[in-house]
Amino acid sequence: MNSVNENKNKQPARDKSVSNPAPKDIGKQKHSETVHTSNDELAKKGPEYFMNYELSWLKFNWRVLAQAEDPDMPLLERIKFIGIVCSNLDEFFQKRIGGLKRQIHAGVTELSVDGRTPEQQLKEIRKDVLKMIRAYRRCYFDKLIPLLEKEGVEIVLFNELPDKLRREAVDYFESQLYPIITPLAVDEAHPFPFISNKSRSLAVKLKSPGTNEIHFARIKIPTNRPRWIRLKGAKNRVVLVSVSDIITQMIERFFSGMEIVSANLFRVTRSAELGRHDEEADDLLEMIEDELRERRFAEIVRLEIDKDMPQDMKQYLMDNLNVKKKDLIEMSGPIGLADCTQLYDLDGLNHLRFDKWVPALHPVLRHEMEQDAPNIFDVIEKGDFMVHHPYHSFETSTQRFVEEAASDPDVLAIKQTMYRTSSDSPLMHALMRAAEEGKQVAVLVELKARFDEERNITWAQKLEKAGVHVSYGIAGLKIHSKLTIVVREQQGVLQRYVHIGTGNYHPHTAQLYEDLGIFTSDKNIASDVTDVFNLLTGYAPNQSYKKLLVAPRYMRNGIKEMIVREIKEAKAGRKARIIAKMNSLEDPRTIQLLYKASEAGVKIDMIVRGVCRLIPGKKGMSENIRVHSIIGRFLEHSRCYYFYSGGQEAFWIGSADWMHRNLDARVEILTPIERAGLKDYLRFMLSLYLTDNRQRWVMRPDGEYLRAERKKGEETRSTHQILMNHVKSNQTPIPKSSN
Repeated sequence: MNSVNENKNKQPARDKSVSNPAPKDIGKQKHSETVHTSNDELAKKGPEYFMNYELSWLKFNWRVLAQAEDPDMPLLERIKFIGIVCSNLDEFFQKRIGGLKRQIHAGVTELSVDGRTPEQQLKEIRKDVLKMIRAYRRCYFDKLIPLLEKEGVEIVLFNELPDKLRREAVDYFESQLYPIITPLAVDEAHPFPFISNKSRSLAVKLKSPGTNEIHFARIKIPTNRPRWIRLKGAKNRVVLVSVSDIITQMIERFFSGMEIVSANLFRVTRSAELGRHDEEADDLLEMIEDELRERRFAEIVRLEIDKDMPQDMKQYLMDNLNVKKKDLIEMSGPIGLADCTQLYDLDGLNHLRFDKWVPALHPVLRHEMEQDAPNIFDVIEKGDFMVHHPYHSFETSTQRFVEEAASDPDVLAIKQTMYRTSSDSPLMHALMRAAEEGKQVAVLVELKARFDEERNITWAQKLEKAGVHVSYGIAGLKIHSKLTIVVREQQGVLQRYVHIGTGNYHPHTAQLYEDLGIFTSDKNIASDVTDVFNLLTGYAPNQSYKKLLVAPRYMRNGIKEMIVREIKEAKAGRKARIIAKMNSLEDPRTIQLLYKASEAGVKIDMIVRGVCRLIPGKKGMSENIRVHSIIGRFLEHSRCYYFYSGGQEAFWIGSADWMHRNLDARVEILTPIERAGLKDYLRFMLSLYLTDNRQRWVMRPDGEYLRAERKKGEETRSTHQILMNHVKSNQTPIPKSSN
C-alpha cells in the first residue's frame, strides 16, 4: 500500500497528549563538526547512479508544460502555464547556464557527479531546450490561441485591424508610446547601446535615401506598458494588439527621412552568476549593491531573435553582443512569452479560470474567535497548531501573529528571519511599528536571496530607519530558515512564542505556494530558536540545540542517523519506512545513503517537485525507492520528512531540501512535529500525495516521468482539490486513506 501508515486514521484534534518524540540523540551537539561534501567520499559516481542536475530541471519544466497541454485545465490557466514555462527558462539560463559558462571560463575540467563536463552539459541542454521551445510555441500558437479566439478573444496584427480599430491603436501609439521611446542610433558618435536583461528590442536596419549607406538603430520596447492593449472600439468581443507590433508598424515615425529596410525583435538574457564570495567582503551590503550593478552588465548567455531578421543584422548583433552561434535561438513570431501571463488577468473571463480560491480560517483560530479568545498567544498556549498554506489563510494566522505581537503592550521583543517578502509587506510594516513603539525588534535580512536582493536592501534600510536591529547573517552562509519568535511578559514571567515555517514570510506567494507552518510555545523549541538568533546576530559557533536540527552544523548528521536507523530496522526484519517531501533532491551523499537503505529493504517514497538526481527502481540499487512529483494549481513548496523510527513515527518540517547547499552552505531549520493530532494531519497529507491520480508524476529508472494512471472505475484524486474541499468543509476529522 502507498499510505504512510495504513492503520492510522485519527482526528487532528488539539489533544494534550504528545506521542513518542523523535529519538533523543538525533541532532544533538555530539555532532559538533561542520560536515563538508566531498566527491571523494562517494563510493559510486557516474550516470548509472546519478541524474544530471540541469537535465533533471528541464524534465521538471516539461512537467510544467504538460499543464498547458492538458485539455482538462481551464484555458487561461493553460496560458498562464506557458508563461511559467518561459519564466522558468529565463531563470534557468540566468542561473544554471550562467554557472556552467563561468565554470568553462574558469577552466573547470572536473566531471559532475553524473560524469559530465560543463561543455557536455551545455550541449545536451541546448538540444533539450530547443525541443522544449518548439513544443511550448506549438502549444501556444496552434492550440491555445485558436481556443482563445473561439471564446471571443482575438490577438490581431496591426495591419489586419479594421480602420476604426487601427485609428485607436495609432492614437495609443501617439499618446502612450511615442513620447517615451528613445531610438538609439549606432555610428561614430553613438556606440552600440547597452541591452538590458530580458528586455525586448527592435533591431532596425536603415538606409540613407539615394545611397547604399546602411545604419543600425535600436528601439527598446517599453517595459512600463502592457504587452497587449485591449481596443475599446471592438464590440461584443475582446480584440488585443501587441504593443511591439504597433511600434514596428509605426517605425517610420522615429526615422523621418530614412528608408526602413527591416525591423525585427530580439531579446537577451544575462548571467546572474558573478562568482563573488561574501566571505571576502568588508561590507556585505555594499558588496551586494555592487553585484546588482555588475549583473546589469553580465555576460549574455542567450540571444533570442526573430527568424526573419536579415543575416547581416543577425551577425551584427552577435558581434556587438559577443554572442556565439550556440547561444543564439531563432524563432518565428513573438519573443518572450513569459509575458503571456498578462492574458490570464483579462477582465470578464472568469469561466476560463479556476474558481477563485479564498483561503480558510484555521479551525483552531475560528473556534477561539467564537470563544472570544483575547489574542493569538492564548491560542498557542493551549497547544501547538499547524497551518497549511494556501489552504489556510496566511493573513489570519502568520501575518496576524506578527501584527498582534507588534500591537500587544505585553510583547517585549520580536525576532524574525526574512529571506523573501513582498514590496508592500504588512509584516515588515508591523515590525517597524513595533520598533517605533519601543519594542526590541531584530530582523535577519538575507541580502543574497537571488533576484530579491534589491528589494531586501530596501527593506533593510527602511527597517533600520524605524529602529529595528537589522543584521545580515553569517559570511559564507545564506540564511534560509523561516523563523519568528515573540517574547511576551505574562504576570511577571517571560513567555516565548514561535512560528517555524517551510515558506517565506511573503503574503502574495502564500496564496500560490503550498507551505506548512507550526506555532508553538514549547520551551525547548523556543530556547533553540533563541539560540539560532544568537548564532545569526552574534558570535556563537559552538551553539547546540535541544530539539531542532540546524544546518550546517547538525542537520546532515541528524538526517543520516535517521536513515541509518531505518536501515538497521530493515536488516533486523522489522518495518522500515521513509517518506520525504521536498523541492529538490540533489545531495550525492544523501542519495548514496538512500540507495543503501533501499538495498537493506527500507521502503522509500520521495515526493520531489523539481530536480531529482536519484535514480529510482533500479535493480540491485534502488528497487525499493519510488519518486513522485506533484504539479498543479499550487506550487508544492513544503518540506516534510517521515521516518517510521521503530514505530515512533518521526515527522519533521522545515526550510531545507536534501541538497548540498541546504545541508552545508545555509542556515536551515527542521523542527520535529510531536503532537499526535498534527502527526495525523501530516500522515493524511502524505497519503494524498502518494495516491494522487490527477496531478502526480512517477519517475522511471531511465529518468523519464509518466503521469500516474487512474485505474478503471477509480475516482479522481487531485491533491489540491481534496485539500481545498477538506478545509472548506470545516471538518476536524482526517478523512480515511483511499487505500
